[in-house]
Amino acid sequence: MAEAARAAETAAVPATTRTRVGRQVRVPKTAELVAAHLRRQIVRGELNPGDALPPESGLMEQFGISRPTLREAFRVLESESLITVRRGAHGGARVSAPDSDVAARYAGLILEYRGATLGDIYRAAALIEPPCARQLAVKHTAEDIKRLRDAVANEKAALDDPLSLVEAQDAFHALLIELTGNQTLILLCGMLRNIIDRANASYTAAATDAEAQKAQALKGHRAHVRLVGLIESGKADEAEKLWQRHISSADDVVNAAGPKTVLELID
Repeated sequence: MAEAARAAETAAVPATTRTRVGRQVRVPKTAELVAAHLRRQIVRGELNPGDALPPESGLMEQFGISRPTLREAFRVLESESLITVRRGAHGGARVSAPDSDVAARYAGLILEYRGATLGDIYRAAALIEPPCARQLAVKHTAEDIKRLRDAVANEKAALDDPLSLVEAQDAFHALLIELTGNQTLILLCGMLRNIIDRANASYTAAATDAEAQKAQALKGHRAHVRLVGLIESGKADEAEKLWQRHISSADDVVNAAGPKTVLELID
């Protein structure tokens, strides 16, 4: 299988690229080809979350590879959170669902490396989230409104617990995007919210003025409640403008040290 896969990979490269003088074409390692084969099966739904992969001996025979090569392929897939591997007599590899948190962690690492600021993140969110509020005001279902109202009810129940309230309010933002049904927006905003969640949690944990913090949290909660009302009433312009102001206000509070507050996400 490995030799056939290599031949197929080489054939997929245009002849002009393969024969161009001075141009080097990197041939993938066998472990990478095996990982790619299994990755395709997972992404296409041929292998489902929770499914156990065949025993190592079976996979080694199937692909015509050694145990070290197979385990290298497993390490690649583990790093992508596509499988989990348990060692030992009762161990083995099981399929995991692709996790957007993995993408968020890598995005956060790259942004921190590039010196991105919290202001960068909030301005990106301010470009993406308000149009989603508008879209929901234009088109929503009764179930959408119920889920939004349940989310603000969860916030209300957590008003006296700052960290729980941060989680509840972040969940409301995530739900707002989820209800658009746009998978690309859901992934992009999930990455942004992952970073914002950590910033919010850090701000909440470091805050020393409990009364001011509670007042700000209550203000945010009221904005969420009002947004649900605007969405339910179909007031698209007002919903979009409210959410724009809300995100900008959150940026001002969490990023109070100034626009040069850089991300610090590495544990």
